[in-house]
Amino acid sequence: MSLLNAALAQEIVNRTMAIIGSNVNVIDASGTVIGSGDAERLGKQHEGALLVLSQQRTVEIDDAMAQQLHGVRPGVNLPLRLAGQIVGVVGITGQPDAVRHYGELVRMTAEMSLEQARLIQALGRDTRYREELVLQLIKGEAAPHSDLEAWAQKLGVDIQRPRVVAVIEVDSGTLGIDAALAELQELQTLLSTPERDNLVATVSLTELVVLKPALDHQGRWNPEEHRLRVHDLLTRVASKSRLGVRIALGQYFSATNAVALSYQSAITTLKIGKTRKPEQACFFYQDLSLPVLLAGLNSGWQAAQLRIPLKNLEHQDSNGQLRKTLQAWFSCDTRHVETAQFLHIHRNTLDYRLSRIEAITGLTLSKTDERFLLYAALQIA
Repeated sequence: MSLLNAALAQEIVNRTMAIIGSNVNVIDASGTVIGSGDAERLGKQHEGALLVLSQQRTVEIDDAMAQQLHGVRPGVNLPLRLAGQIVGVVGITGQPDAVRHYGELVRMTAEMSLEQARLIQALGRDTRYREELVLQLIKGEAAPHSDLEAWAQKLGVDIQRPRVVAVIEVDSGTLGIDAALAELQELQTLLSTPERDNLVATVSLTELVVLKPALDHQGRWNPEEHRLRVHDLLTRVASKSRLGVRIALGQYFSATNAVALSYQSAITTLKIGKTRKPEQACFFYQDLSLPVLLAGLNSGWQAAQLRIPLKNLEHQDSNGQLRKTLQAWFSCDTRHVETAQFLHIHRNTLDYRLSRIEAITGLTLSKTDERFLLYAALQIA
């Protein structure tokens, strides 16, 4: 599709007429007027422009020549070029001697508008292609590796560079759809600044993903460095965006489908982090690795077996008190004093409840394997 459309043509007309005061027409490659200061000329053929297009040169039309052509008035008509190709014509209405000196100014202004439109289109196309590349990678459904390499190379993306995935959950609150979209675009820009070779894609109105270079300058995976950058990003987003965000950083993998695996770990980290610590805005796989890994055991006969002790507990725990106690005990790393303080109960009360849990489930909490069975069951419940 040609860049020289009616909207851009009229923009060129308005811009140039504000400078020179004479009527300006913009004609497309078929010789049709698509922009003009005279609305009656829109949509009509311009035979003077057809001469410009066929002869590929500036054509001046005086009164005598205008009488011989259809739909033409005296003036100067100049070819518009983009990337070396003639894509249309710009015409200035008036006696050639009076408007000739405006010709190059008008043409330069028009061609600058065309070039700007071309760059914006190219940037938008590049952004869309980069997003599609990211989506292919996180889904693990990419094209054959050689095709993906060629695609990435055209976009200037180093597909071999090790990356780790951050998932950003977006809450637009009471913002309208247009405002939310504008904020999402601003957020994408923010995620790419400062330039660190991040690849950013919008998955939906509520989710963005960032493929971050994983290794430091020494070629090492340094989770703490990424932790600091995530906190810094959260601070910058809070100060510059009206969106509410939560960020989860996944695990770094070196497998063939590393990005897809990292994405899955980030998504699960976000889900579990929101459940465990809903007041927090950022979560890290390293902090939640065990429950994230256990989340993959929530189906099949193994999961059914793991849930048996908890089901027995639920049958005799009508108000959920024992289950909450068990969860608090694990959250406090099985430390009795801290658990009692957290639950605001006496230490003896805690000991009684833990004994009840043991009696009902048939598991001994002092034994590592049996304690872990209960912990795992809670993670997949």
